[in-house]
Amino acid sequence: MQYTISARGKHAAVPIQKFIKNNYPEIPREQIDSFFGFTEHSTLYGGRIFATTELSRYDVNSLYRMNINVRLPLTNHYVTREEYEENFPFLEKYHRSGNSLIITNDELAGWLRVDFPEYRLEASVIKNINTLRKVDEAFRIYDTVILPMASNDDEAFLKSIENKQHITLFANAGCAYTCPAKICYPSISKANKTGDPSLFQCSQKLKERNTIGMYDFDLDYLRSLGFERFKLLRPRAGNMTGY
Repeated sequence: MQYTISARGKHAAVPIQKFIKNNYPEIPREQIDSFFGFTEHSTLYGGRIFATTELSRYDVNSLYRMNINVRLPLTNHYVTREEYEENFPFLEKYHRSGNSLIITNDELAGWLRVDFPEYRLEASVIKNINTLRKVDEAFRIYDTVILPMASNDDEAFLKSIENKQHITLFANAGCAYTCPAKICYPSISKANKTGDPSLFQCSQKLKERNTIGMYDFDLDYLRSLGFERFKLLRPRAGNMTGY
């Protein structure tokens, strides 16, 4: 079993070793494939609004020494070729075998494949890949695919996937598990592009939904179906959703 683990909400001043000990003490070190979160600022980020560095340079080097990789959430919906090239120094800094990029924009994925071949490319959950056809299409571009949280409940769909070793499932879930619209994602892309957090939108203001808080999936059941890669979130204060 391998985990990619959220460093979202981590303060850069907190060493990654202490962060692991305080937040994920039950996870064996050898099962941690990677941590994902913000390093320095980039307009390519998505998923969450960039507020500050979460993984410092010290953290990144510490992870490398522990044989743990870095996964960068470059999930912005909107990317121009010019902007992509402006991010070359940022991309070059973390370009090494084992590190991954989480991507929403297929055109960005194509550029990265050519210019930065050492990165593993992962199709973001934001792409809502929830059918076998979408999975097959994604594998033409990406090395691995993150399925939506709700897919964990679709046993027929999960069993139909052949390349289970290249699929990442959520180990736990936050508000996206029951959200009917997920309008936060494109609004966050705009906020990170402009630096204006007021652009953030949440569908909870438009339509009340079941906010069950953080939900832990049955990993023994998911492993029995052949899955071994899991994404682990950290609950926010109040336990309503995860980082």
